[in-house]
Amino acid sequence: MSLKPYIALFTLLVASSGFSQKTWSLDDCVDYAIAHNLQVQSTSYSEDSSRESYRQSIRDLLPNVNGFADYRIQFGRSEDPNTNDFVNTQFFRNNYAVNANLDVFRGFQKLNSIKAAKFIYKATQEDVLQQKFLLAFRVMSAYYDIKFFEGLVANSLEQQEISQANYDLVNKQVELGLMAGADLYEAESSLLGDKLLVTQNQNQLKNAKLVLLQEMNYEGQDEIALQTNIEPMEETSMTTSVSTDSLYATARGFVPLVKSQEYRMLAAKKQLHATRGSLFPSLSVTGGYGTSYFETNVDSDGNLIPFRTQIKDNTSKFIGAELSIPLSNGWSNRSRVKQQKIAYLQAKNDLEIQEQELFQLLQQLVQSHEALIAEYEQSNKRVEAQQLAFTIAQKRYERGLINALDLFQAKNLFAVAQNENLQVGLRLKVNKSTMDFYRGLPIFNIN
Repeated sequence: MSLKPYIALFTLLVASSGFSQKTWSLDDCVDYAIAHNLQVQSTSYSEDSSRESYRQSIRDLLPNVNGFADYRIQFGRSEDPNTNDFVNTQFFRNNYAVNANLDVFRGFQKLNSIKAAKFIYKATQEDVLQQKFLLAFRVMSAYYDIKFFEGLVANSLEQQEISQANYDLVNKQVELGLMAGADLYEAESSLLGDKLLVTQNQNQLKNAKLVLLQEMNYEGQDEIALQTNIEPMEETSMTTSVSTDSLYATARGFVPLVKSQEYRMLAAKKQLHATRGSLFPSLSVTGGYGTSYFETNVDSDGNLIPFRTQIKDNTSKFIGAELSIPLSNGWSNRSRVKQQKIAYLQAKNDLEIQEQELFQLLQQLVQSHEALIAEYEQSNKRVEAQQLAFTIAQKRYERGLINALDLFQAKNLFAVAQNENLQVGLRLKVNKSTMDFYRGLPIFNIN
């Protein structure tokens, strides 16, 4: 029997297993989320709509050209279009025309409308980028939450191993008659408590992975494997001071939320100029070509003149200019100007609000960064101290110098210190990445 089919099947299974065990980096998660997020897609549709509006505002500079044709059957008493006499007979007629109209001057309304539409288009581009950044930050938060709970699981497993070793030791000592049975119950209680903690942390880890999968819109999966390595905090980032003013000066120039509002403010200003243009006279040129065919159009012998001949003979052409001067429209034009001025002032105020919120956010980031650095340094020292205390307690317990309660207390203090150190370290990592983003560094592979 040939082994080739089995070899092929084994290769396929190995390949499938390798694919399912793909490890995801933060950039991988962000890229996948942006490609599959429905909110980003919805904002992209708004961008497409504003781009088409901008293009149409440019096309509005072209002349308006319209064609016209009709076919009419007239009954009863009506005017003969050939002789202008009233006749009481049935006949039909055709009319054909092409008209064109071109605005020469309209208070620069169209030019300002083009500029306003362009700013709106740029604003929607920033809106799309803002949605991508917000999604990337949510993915990063979920990513590091997983890392935190993975650390908790690892710490709790380590504590479980210690409790298991202590239980085995106490069990052996009880069998030898060197310890009482009560000590074994205490060791078992500690072991069971650690096992419960492992289960709880594993459940929290599973829930954190679900949050990440939902943010990524990764359907059909309930498990994801992340890269195990996280870049350690650089020593320079622990000592470098950050100025809020310099951070704001950089962030103000590119943060999409602020840029979007700035473009909307500029668009409102151009729309105000366009609305003011309605107060000025407007001038346009117009021209047209027309012809017609009448069933009553006959020659001197009473014969109906052919269709082609009538179309040629009945042509008419015109060209002209139209000047419109707004005198009084119930002050509606001036009212629209006032309303648009209010809209511009509101957009300007909204921009100042966004700038203020950005500055306050950066203040909080800088303050949190300094606080987390201090916490992280103290947390590292606490872990070292608690580890040393637990090591000493473990040796003293093995020699029978302390009871199980003292040992468990030392072990728990060491576990709490480890967990706090892990949490502070990851918070510092997220805070540092957020500050790097506002510095303009490419922490996300957005574009």
